[in-house]
Amino acid sequence: MEDKISQFCTVTGASSKDARRYLDKHSRRLDLAIDAYYNEPTQNRLAAMAPSTTKLNALFDKYKERHEENITTEGTIQLCQDLAVDPEDVVLLAVAFELKSPGMAEWTRQGWVDGWKSLGCDTIPAMRTALIRLRDKLGSDPTYFQQVYNFTFEFSRAPGQRSLGLDMAQAFWALLLPLGLQGGALAHIVPRPADSEGEYDDEDDAMTGVEEDGWQEEFTTLWFEFLQEKGSKGISKDTWQMVCSSSADHQS
Repeated sequence: MEDKISQFCTVTGASSKDARRYLDKHSRRLDLAIDAYYNEPTQNRLAAMAPSTTKLNALFDKYKERHEENITTEGTIQLCQDLAVDPEDVVLLAVAFELKSPGMAEWTRQGWVDGWKSLGCDTIPAMRTALIRLRDKLGSDPTYFQQVYNFTFEFSRAPGQRSLGLDMAQAFWALLLPLGLQGGALAHIVPRPADSEGEYDDEDDAMTGVEEDGWQEEFTTLWFEFLQEKGSKGISKDTWQMVCSSSADHQS
């Protein structure tokens, strides 16, 4: 029987458990068991490709500190080392969005399992590959960029605070905006030029507009300078979202 199980697995790529089930169902006749398996190709291939909840839970437990419910800072650092990614890499914002992270360097078991499953991953090598896809999507897809961008405000805001500290906001803008520029996700953003004296009346004037060339790198510098000169201490949710919304959104 064990020899037939081995042959079944070699031919079909199925698990030993499935091999035994098919062989038992078909009187241990290898030919009939294999034929039956391939009569349900879609179902079996999907089952074989589906990420394993058991594997994902095991990985979660590996990174979770013993007395903590969630993966926290120490586990996140180890995860980043295993994924060969810098903890400050912008792609981790996309990962946080996909895994519904409740805050920086924090991952819940449910979000971890559901998120990696949706990305088709249950191993570290597969996760590394997913990061490549997420980075490309974040930089090139305007809709996805906006989703991750909006999520970042809630994700990074301190509990109980309505606004995001200016230093924190600038740090995340410095991560997100260059990627959106490089990949084209910000091509639809059209800031309004300053007046003849190089000034804006308010944040709306600074960030909305009528030009058609899309967001340019120098606009980021001008925006930071404007906030510093204004003496802003924090960034509201409306201001955060306004930065990466199209002019059509503001004019509607």
